[in-house]
Amino acid sequence: MTFEEILPKLKKGAKIIREGWSGFELYVTLVENQQFEGAPVTPYFLIKTADEGFSSFAPTVCDILADDWKIVE
Repeated sequence: MTFEEILPKLKKGAKIIREGWSGFELYVTLVENQQFEGAPVTPYFLIKTADEGFSSFAPTVCDILADDWKIVE
């Protein structure tokens, strides 16, 4: 799938990944409806990695133009 095709699914709660990634990356998820010190936080993407950690994720131009996105079950 393209990023444009998978983005609506991500917004509905799906976890996504690119088939071309090495396997260290497990999935990307959208975080929204969060608050910090009583103020709303802008939605953001997190990527889950194999070392049990999370990191912020900003898709690159290559990610946006790729057609190997898929949903993680």
